[in-house]
Amino acid sequence: MGKNMPAKPEDVVDRDREWDLLTEFVADPDPAMRLGIVSGRRRHGKSYLLQALSEKVGGLYVTAVREEGRLPAIRRFSDAIAAHAGLRPGTLRLADWREVLSNALDVTARSGTPLLVIDELPYLLQHSPDIPGLLQQLYDERQRGTGPGPGPRVILCGSAMSVMHELLSGTKPLRGRAVIDLRLGAFDYRASRAFWQIEDAMTALQVHAVLGGAPGYRPVAGRPDPSDGFAPWLTRTLLDPGRAVYSRAETEYLLREDPRITQHTLYYDILTAIARGATTPTKIGAALERQRNAVAHPLDVLESTGYIQREQDILRPRHPVITLADPVIRFNQLITLPQAAVVEQGFAEQAWQAAAPTFNSRILGPHFEDLARTFTRRYAHTLLPGGLPGPVGTTEVADPAARTRHEVDVIALALGERPQAPRARIALLGEAKATAARRGTGDVQRLEHIRTLLAGQGYDTTGTTLALFSLHGFYPDLVESAARRDDLLLVDLPALYGIG
Repeated sequence: MGKNMPAKPEDVVDRDREWDLLTEFVADPDPAMRLGIVSGRRRHGKSYLLQALSEKVGGLYVTAVREEGRLPAIRRFSDAIAAHAGLRPGTLRLADWREVLSNALDVTARSGTPLLVIDELPYLLQHSPDIPGLLQQLYDERQRGTGPGPGPRVILCGSAMSVMHELLSGTKPLRGRAVIDLRLGAFDYRASRAFWQIEDAMTALQVHAVLGGAPGYRPVAGRPDPSDGFAPWLTRTLLDPGRAVYSRAETEYLLREDPRITQHTLYYDILTAIARGATTPTKIGAALERQRNAVAHPLDVLESTGYIQREQDILRPRHPVITLADPVIRFNQLITLPQAAVVEQGFAEQAWQAAAPTFNSRILGPHFEDLARTFTRRYAHTLLPGGLPGPVGTTEVADPAARTRHEVDVIALALGERPQAPRARIALLGEAKATAARRGTGDVQRLEHIRTLLAGQGYDTTGTTLALFSLHGFYPDLVESAARRDDLLLVDLPALYGIG
């Protein structure tokens, strides 16, 4: 870190790379104006991070308010600028957005670090779509920096992902003018456990399976009591209609975040179809009794907002598998909605008991597989002979002799290999099982068989590590066998979390 870089505050968890990127942007001595974009889903901690940055360097942080009109917004921004300049509220009477933005840049330029953060910009664009054009004019005017210090640094932030991504696209005014386009994701599962301060790895996994890594849920959901565990905490939070994190209310809130999601019923039905296992546009259309092309645009919107993801087969070109990316929405469509009548009568515990088998098979199982892939991408390089792997995903392997296909939960190509390339080097083949049973030598034999099939299909498996991921550990003979082999990796829950 450079000598002028402000240190990250202790209350900002994780986010080291993001903090370094933003402080470098702010501390750049270039006298010209510079622009940055920060986007990310609700509750991912964007505002927290940008407020911390703004406080640290003495910048001006202003946030837009949903449903606020143009004139009240201009008045509120004017008061914020006045306060930053040390004037009384109401002193500045600015007539329009050009005056507001120009004064904001001038005031921050006189206060040490010339940083202006406009948070929740999409709310402003609903009544003032001219703001990006005005920023473009100010940007172009201030490219020949005149002062001795760095020029203005402007960060635009928002949760409506599609709106934020379009700011820099096509013929939009700000295209080609941003230095930073930072998309803030959720915490990964290990950082999440540290942030929630959950000792027990199983509880940490279960909480992550229903809330994901969005840090904004901790203040409103509270931590599970170590003596109670997961179930009582769950029935008090996601299954309590009186709580802000009640999953039906939260899903509605998430979907309303993006202005392009207008037909809520259609989007709701699509999310339900995906949650129930429809994984291609054709299957989703069939579940809704609609044509495939009727769901194509809504699927694109849901993907751009980060609510669904399309997973490519790592080895073969076939239809990508569509899954829900947001754990809260997945929980809502699979657990809360089918049990809504019971939950809303106050019988959350009974609803949870009835839904537990669905939770284990449709939520915990797929989530554990997902974390096995995340582990392979982020942490397995310390254990793999070839170090950092390349692309990680899933695949299906044909077995003509047995007239079947084998699903592979985790496959990693060697670093430098491209997905779907023939004869690629395979770094890892893995199976992830969240069932209650321990894993044994039969599971390894299955992976060995798949490795042999792939070698027969022309892939390079000479350096392939076999990996078993298990929620409930391994039989002793398998543990002994793994100790003697350098091509077998056993990952239980503590290993997944890097504990011990």
